Amino acid sequence: MPSAPSKRPALSGAARHAAAKKPQNPVPKGPSSHEIRIIGGQWRRTRLKVLDKPGLRPTPDRVRETLFNWLGQDLTGWRCVDAFAGTGVLGLEAASRGAAPVLMVEQDALLVHDLQGNANRLQASMVSVQRGDAVSTLGRLPAGSVDLVFIDPPFDGPWFEPALKAAARAVPVGGWIYLEAPVAWPAEALSALGLHCKRHLKAGAVHAHLLQRTA
Repeated sequence: MPSAPSKRPALSGAARHAAAKKPQNPVPKGPSSHEIRIIGGQWRRTRLKVLDKPGLRPTPDRVRETLFNWLGQDLTGWRCVDAFAGTGVLGLEAASRGAAPVLMVEQDALLVHDLQGNANRLQASMVSVQRGDAVSTLGRLPAGSVDLVFIDPPFDGPWFEPALKAAARAVPVGGWIYLEAPVAWPAEALSALGLHCKRHLKAGAVHAHLLQRTA
């Protein structure tokens, strides 16, 4: 005699549809990624995958193009520091145009790993990646030892003034600092640090400044 079929509660049509769509073994999500594109120099048009993390804000292509028009396309021999490297797009853009050496400083361990991976893919021997605090690292550099410092910190932090002070010491008179900030820095505040704003643009919520050390 065949055994009686087991009694199971009937599912509604909607419940059956949801059960069919539900994955049996969901795969944990890793960090999401997107691409950046180097726009000039030896790695022009090269696309690199970078992590997509909250607060990470790569400098847009249009702003970078304007910045390197301001600086000049050939940075051969320029000593550069990308102080809040993030995706590294500013430091890599400078290296692509001949800057050497280029130091990229980043606090987040995952981003440091990502930066090193992209430097390796490009065989960028002129680029070094360091995990650490950007302001402290700038403060330890010999006075006047770099030609260009990129400062693009998280907008919700207290790093702007300390980073500008440290960068102003790290570059010589005539040296350059690129600053991204949520507001335009007033001339009086920059003058107190021995800096002068040579160029400025606003792109969306970002104010981009090209600063030069004058004293």
